[in-house]
Amino acid sequence: MGGRHLRPYLSVYGHITTDKIMAVDEFPANSVSVNVLSKKTLLGGTGTNIAVMAAALGVPTALCGFVGTDFPKRFTDFIVSKGVITDEFVTQDVYDTAQAMIVNDSMNEQRVFFYQGPQGSATTLNNMLMKNASVSEYVHFSTGEPEYYIDIMRSVRGPERKISFDPAQEIHKVWDKERFMIALKLSDILFCNRYEAVSALRYASVSSFADIGITTVCTRGQDGSEFYSDGELIKIPIVEGNRVKDATGAGDAYRAGFYAGKYNRYSDIDSLVIGAATASFAVEEIGALTNIPTWDAVMERADRYLGKL
Repeated sequence: MGGRHLRPYLSVYGHITTDKIMAVDEFPANSVSVNVLSKKTLLGGTGTNIAVMAAALGVPTALCGFVGTDFPKRFTDFIVSKGVITDEFVTQDVYDTAQAMIVNDSMNEQRVFFYQGPQGSATTLNNMLMKNASVSEYVHFSTGEPEYYIDIMRSVRGPERKISFDPAQEIHKVWDKERFMIALKLSDILFCNRYEAVSALRYASVSSFADIGITTVCTRGQDGSEFYSDGELIKIPIVEGNRVKDATGAGDAYRAGFYAGKYNRYSDIDSLVIGAATASFAVEEIGALTNIPTWDAVMERADRYLGKL
């Protein structure tokens, strides 16, 4: 596909999905149908969210992943419009695009069905997307097939770039101890949230991220986030926004903001503050990419925290 042919500062691997979000009054019993009260289709996926948000903040960012021939053109146009480098954003005809089917009831209970699509079986496509990663300063690996990512990590690893390992919710069901530890040893930074931390610590056989062996960032919702480096813990506060409507994609926005900070030569700590400020915009509207801020807006919110931690 097209897209800018800049040298990327950041390359992002992760699912590129269509999210089908539906509402029902109550979940049906087996073999019983109910009416769907509302239905919408949104662009989603960890890879998409991080790459689009980072590019919108001015970071030369490549999105490296696969979609099916069913991927809507309007979503491709949106990704390109935000400046994402898309020469390794590949349409293939073996699998349909990854899809999350999310159903919410009137009691705010939720059921999610996720189809992995091509990113979950990437090795079968015989297409190792490494051109952008091999010249990036940061390479971020999120959801997708572990074996495919480990092979790319091994190929692009070097002193001139940092590898971020961010298995997200798939840490519990797609990764296991053996593959997690292989990827961890090939990485420079581990990202997780408070729930994913349980599996990460168990796989690594440690009780604290201070002992896991690499720099770790653990987000904890309203409790802010934690930065572990060289055995030291620094706590990063949340940055207050105007309102909280939906936490979907907040973690992805946080990561994008971090990379925007690093691209603009801020320290790790201040870059994480910038990540928290970016996340404060994501939660203000429903959907991960419906309230993308400008760099100036992010910095205005981050300003009173910078250099203070």
